[in-house]
Amino acid sequence: METRLFTLDDLRRILTEGAGADETVDLDGDILDLGFGDLGYESLALLETGSRIEREYGITLDDDELTDGATPRRLIDAVNARLSVPADAA
Repeated sequence: METRLFTLDDLRRILTEGAGADETVDLDGDILDLGFGDLGYESLALLETGSRIEREYGITLDDDELTDGATPRRLIDAVNARLSVPADAA
């Protein structure tokens, strides 16, 4: 069985498609440990991002993974943790 990984490029694509990109933030830069607020993404944009990830990857995220100091690195890790669990075990 193939394991699909969620990458920073996947996150960048979903952020841009769902909420656009703040012109003052370089999403191509080193953003892994920046807070989403620092990247110009507030709660509604993060909810949309979470919904898109859930639909595209067939997983469910906890709300706190999109809030409480969330960073791209933490969100990517949370998505990949769910992707590594077989669907029948979740």
